[in-house]
Amino acid sequence: MTTPPEPPPDHEPAPAPGDEPTRARGGAPDGTPVPVLTDADADADAGTGPTPDPGTGPAPASRVRRFWSVRRIPAAVLAALVLGGAGLLLYDVAAVRADRTAMAWRRELADGLATRPLDDTWVVVGAAVAVVLGLWLLILAATPGLRAILPMRREHADVRAGLDREAAALALRDRAMEVSGVQSVRVRVGRSKVAVKAASHFRELDEVRADVEAAVAAGVDELALAHPPALTVRVARPPRKA
Repeated sequence: MTTPPEPPPDHEPAPAPGDEPTRARGGAPDGTPVPVLTDADADADAGTGPTPDPGTGPAPASRVRRFWSVRRIPAAVLAALVLGGAGLLLYDVAAVRADRTAMAWRRELADGLATRPLDDTWVVVGAAVAVVLGLWLLILAATPGLRAILPMRREHADVRAGLDREAAALALRDRAMEVSGVQSVRVRVGRSKVAVKAASHFRELDEVRADVEAAVAAGVDELALAHPPALTVRVARPPRKA
């Protein structure tokens, strides 16, 4: 007698602990492993990537400004003049308040200001001196100064560097002297222009000029100046000896 087969159960039995289905472990039903995407992979696929730490990235480039002079000497001279004049005037006022005679210079100054006309020579000269002094002080207050220092490019936000113009001229002169055919070189470095005058005792002047210009241009680039100056090169034959 044959036993009939048992009908399949309505629900599949729960898997035993530690025996999860293959799909739950990242695999396909046939056993082929399926890669599991993580958050980093999803960001990479989207082209965003992880958010960089703002403290580890390069510092943002900032505008490079010229160096400002402290101007100790003009400030000290002006302070000394103001202090001396104010002290002398205060002493004379205190002496007058103490029933003493005012100083002779103060009486003469008061009489002169009261009696001299405005077109008098000394009045005009004094006004001109005061105007020139005031303009000079305004110029000193509004301009950076330190024209002999050229600002360099800032690789880091908290570091500033400058190059002396004479040192830059010496470095460019050495670069120009390496060119074949150059006998002597004079280099002047300004804030916006570099002037090179060379003397060549052999080779064609056009070739020497091209080589000097290329060498000096490479030297200017190596100086890493924040504002690269314009370059002018003149090459001539040395003067003949008498």
